[in-house]
Amino acid sequence: MMVRIGVCGLAILAWAGTAELASAASAGTVTHLSGTLSVTRADGSARILSRKSEVNPGDVLATQRDSYAQINFTDGSNMTLRPNSQMKIEDYKFTEDRPQEDNSFFRLLKGGLRTVTGLIGKRGNMDAYRIGTSTATIGIRGTSGDTMDCTQGCEGVTLNSDKLPPALYHATYTGSYVLSNERGSVTVEEKQFAVVQDRNTAPRVLDRDPGLNFDIMPFAIPGQGGPQRSGGQECVVR
Repeated sequence: MMVRIGVCGLAILAWAGTAELASAASAGTVTHLSGTLSVTRADGSARILSRKSEVNPGDVLATQRDSYAQINFTDGSNMTLRPNSQMKIEDYKFTEDRPQEDNSFFRLLKGGLRTVTGLIGKRGNMDAYRIGTSTATIGIRGTSGDTMDCTQGCEGVTLNSDKLPPALYHATYTGSYVLSNERGSVTVEEKQFAVVQDRNTAPRVLDRDPGLNFDIMPFAIPGQGGPQRSGGQECVVR
């Protein structure tokens, strides 16, 4: 009997350690949701997320038609996915007492997202916060802005996104963003718009808004949303 109890105790300790590691690996939490947000985990499992669901490195997040989702990350940054959008958390590292290890790399697969930065990219390596797209890599300098990848079409992302020529579009609200690819690099300052037509074309700043309709959102986005750790309900997709 004592042996059985010992083995059971070890199993409980092992489970607790695994749960602690899983919790520590969490990158952020869904704080606002209007519509449907799904995730495909690194292990291939799929779920429908709800408000207070956690997201992790390796997750591919996808919104459906007329759906918006805001995620607050552990460094105080936040991101809002627009309708018909997909984004992968390629890498995310944030430890409060180890700024030299900061890293945040998101890949916008399609559609659009709004970003508001937190501590990553501000307290150490300024190149630690990046967004990858099919045509350019975007470096972020303590800012807020919108990015939309319409290279393969982006119907329903904004009111008239289906009428825009295929390209990557960006708008900066505060701070600055740097759009770079093999053909060149451009800094997009506050209240400026930029476009990258394809990976063989250099990024360029536009002289006006091409009609992106980025200002429409179903909820207000806090400037510096902190992490929210409480658990939520998820629906497993079978």
